Amino acid sequence: MRTTYMAKPSEIERNWYIINAAGRPLGRVATEAASLLKGKHKPEYTPHLDTGDHVIILNAEKAVLTGRKAEQKFHYRHSGYPGGLKKVDYATLMDKKPDKAFYYAVRGMLPHNRLGRAMLKKLRVYRDDQHPHQAQQPRVLGAEPDVKKEGGPNS
Repeated sequence: MRTTYMAKPSEIERNWYIINAAGRPLGRVATEAASLLKGKHKPEYTPHLDTGDHVIILNAEKAVLTGRKAEQKFHYRHSGYPGGLKKVDYATLMDKKPDKAFYYAVRGMLPHNRLGRAMLKKLRVYRDDQHPHQAQQPRVLGAEPDVKKEGGPNS
């Protein structure tokens, strides 16, 4: 009889990853970060446990929004009082607080419960390429922008 493997909290090993967002679409970087935070890239992934790794996103201010999302997409928040709805377009959000734009994008891709909040604590977003986490010896992912390669079999 086969049994499904379930990781134990004491067996989880956490690594550190750096994602360079310069010249890459915000959503593509956010999905990569959310997958790493969940731990879906690991063979010992367990849905009800936080098996994910730490993620550092660099160059958030150099990320791009494709199409007309900068003008047409909005971030909403509500104060809880009548008439307390505030909205800001993503062009303004990316100019003033690009790190918050990544935070909101990744937060929406994680579970909306205490497990998702625990995963989100392992995310660090920085506007430029400087970060204080050199001691953790993080691995660099996504150093090159998304570019179509020419000369493939269908070219």
